[in-house]
Amino acid sequence: MKFSLLFIAVLPLLIACSSSESASPNSLSGQTATDAPARRWYAFQHVSRGGKVYQENCAACHGMTGGGGVNWRQSGPDGKYPPSPLNGTGHAWHHPLKVLFHVVKNGSPGGQGNMPAWKEKLSDEDMIAVIAWFQSKWPDQIYAAWSQREIASRGKTKAER
Repeated sequence: MKFSLLFIAVLPLLIACSSSESASPNSLSGQTATDAPARRWYAFQHVSRGGKVYQENCAACHGMTGGGGVNWRQSGPDGKYPPSPLNGTGHAWHHPLKVLFHVVKNGSPGGQGNMPAWKEKLSDEDMIAVIAWFQSKWPDQIYAAWSQREIASRGKTKAER
């Protein structure tokens, strides 16, 4: 628990050190081949641990490589959406780390999907590691756009979010 609180407290500093040459949140065409990619907040050990946790707990629904469920953009007969891709081709990159962590920990918001809450099975550290693993699958351009959104989300008040 102490690790995850420290991690979440230090994360804004790590992201702030990311390249300022990254894509804007509204356009993925803002980065050129010569721009340095945004520095990622996680280390190899996060990705390694996260890969193991992901394969044991998440791959059955989100796919072995994070490709998501079939027709993930269309709600099923129950009105809920299938598991979305986590590999950078879906919607996850639109959300700040706090939101990603909240969904992993507490499950799908408002009955939108069948994502279970993992707070009883996984530690906070395991959940952070899973996020690191799937973010490691994101192309640099997607990660850079996410990084800009992450930074922007920290400057908004609760009423603005």
